[in-house]
Amino acid sequence: MLKPSDKWTWYYDDTDQHLMLDLGNDMVFKTNLSRKLMVECAIGVNEFSVDDASAYQTYKEQIAHLDLSEPRQAQLALYCVAAKRFHKPVQPKSWFFDCLSDGSCVPEEGDFVRLENSYGDGVFIVLEAGPCASLCASINLNEFNLNGSKSIQYGEAIKVMHDRMQIMSNQALIQPMRLVG
Repeated sequence: MLKPSDKWTWYYDDTDQHLMLDLGNDMVFKTNLSRKLMVECAIGVNEFSVDDASAYQTYKEQIAHLDLSEPRQAQLALYCVAAKRFHKPVQPKSWFFDCLSDGSCVPEEGDFVRLENSYGDGVFIVLEAGPCASLCASINLNEFNLNGSKSIQYGEAIKVMHDRMQIMSNQALIQPMRLVG
């Protein structure tokens, strides 16, 4: 499994128009964050910080409960770290999802939540927990349909109000389940 290093660096690649992570040894990881989704400070070179390493560890520990290969787990953990640090602040897009609770339950970073709509249901990991809404990333290997024309891909982030979420236990994730949208 990939281990964080203080030699890793984030940078924006003008050619690919995505945020990249230089892992050293001629290895580069391309995130799923395009220019329009990133905060301005992501342009340029940024060190992989202690906070990044801590977040990576948090996500990695949670993601280990999923039935994903090690490369997929590392990919998802790095997508999560990139989104947590560099994703632009966004308003919740809760209208894509059905109400599942009264909103009194507040998830924590790294929790898994279930979201559903008329197209299906999916599992997401909480990247940044707020008092009323949280930024979450899809852990569904197949795209998750938001409506008839929009979908969210594996590892992509979306902010959602808590009344649309149902917190899932790690035990529920170990049970056989479909990770589809």
